Amino acid sequence: MNATATKTKTAARVACPALFISAPASGQGKTTLTAGLARLHRRAGRRVRVFKTGPDFLDPMILERASGAPVFSLDLWMVGETGCRALLAQAAQEADLILIEGVMGLFDGTPSSADLAATFGVPVAAAISAKSMAQTFGAIAFGLARFRADVPFHGVLANHVGSPRHAQMLQEALPADIRWLGHVASDAAFALPERHLGLHRADEIGDLDARIERAADALEATALAALPPAVEFALPDVASDVESGEASDLESDADANAASARAPRLLDGLHIAIARDAAFSFIYPANLALLETLGARLSFFSPLADEAAPADADALYLPGGYPELHAATLAANARCAQSLRAHVAAQRPLVAECGGMLYLLETLTSADGACTPMLGLLPGAAVMQKRFAALGMQRLDSARHGTLTGHTFHYSRVSTPLDAELHARHAHTGAAGEPVYRHGTIVATYMHAYWPSNPAFAAALFHGTAL
Repeated sequence: MNATATKTKTAARVACPALFISAPASGQGKTTLTAGLARLHRRAGRRVRVFKTGPDFLDPMILERASGAPVFSLDLWMVGETGCRALLAQAAQEADLILIEGVMGLFDGTPSSADLAATFGVPVAAAISAKSMAQTFGAIAFGLARFRADVPFHGVLANHVGSPRHAQMLQEALPADIRWLGHVASDAAFALPERHLGLHRADEIGDLDARIERAADALEATALAALPPAVEFALPDVASDVESGEASDLESDADANAASARAPRLLDGLHIAIARDAAFSFIYPANLALLETLGARLSFFSPLADEAAPADADALYLPGGYPELHAATLAANARCAQSLRAHVAAQRPLVAECGGMLYLLETLTSADGACTPMLGLLPGAAVMQKRFAALGMQRLDSARHGTLTGHTFHYSRVSTPLDAELHARHAHTGAAGEPVYRHGTIVATYMHAYWPSNPAFAAALFHGTAL
């Protein structure tokens, strides 16, 4: 199939081959297979755009390496249906293939991967781990294909297959009308290592490209090497409600994403310096794109390398990551610490999320009891837990700025004498979520915000104005 020939454009719609890679559960190998598939088509000369379902920072790093392009999040609640449509339509205009990696199992969560696939009509390829399984493979495939009639089902791929005979048994167990997309053997040579928050960072896996190439080789003999069906994506036609810095209907949906490109330059001329290294890497590409759209100039520095934050930065951003894995190094890096203290002493805004907030506290204690001094710019202490302490979608509601969506996922607990300026709310229950602390010009919270959901709120954070 000619990739270019599949793409048609009209004034209102654009078409591009697209495939949604999902599974019956986590741990089935979705990321490995999606990365391998992206690399397979990329080395065939196709422009590949990959998206990740839900709020994820680690998988997109690997998928970006595989595809050669930034990986944006799709989520019907956090990003919004119109925001997702805008991202997909833009990708369809630029790419020869769109791949979407699901989250958890196909029908898990509200909204689920199935909801996303059904909303945009993207055919689903289900990756099923066949380890310790034979004919039951057919029953699982049957359930995934039939559970919801509105979900377009493309076929199944067997992963972790033990032998050619095993693959034959799995294929024979499938109902005749469910497409067999091939199989991939169990192979530690392309498995991706994991830790407590998920996969390792892409730049921590020394042989990542070799692993992705081996996954692509394993997929090359299967039907997945062919382009999937073309899907039409409607180009959004959204009147911007953010031209005055306001977002209108974020109470139920984050659709202001689609209009964020039309937002006024609320950060025009502002220099925002961002910590980015192995300790601070949980950054949505869409967040950086929004800051630039709003007129900010971005620069980056590494606390791990003891780089000073730029002295001329108007605002700083410390994102989440793994400060607990690098606590001793961070504690010893005096040059970076001094620059952050000088920035705060000059009464310039500093925004810190999750791991960035931990770095600002007085101490950070590991799960095995080792206590390490941190910057002491926020009163309080953090202690790592052996199990996650919070997980899920959350939203911040501000009488001044409207609603900002995001999520939380952390293994630590913070104790602080500070009172919260705002409290996030759980997306579906409305229960109290993460506090947002203000201490001088510092705003800190566990919540990872998706800034395109409310550009005016994001701009307020970096101007240091009232929330």
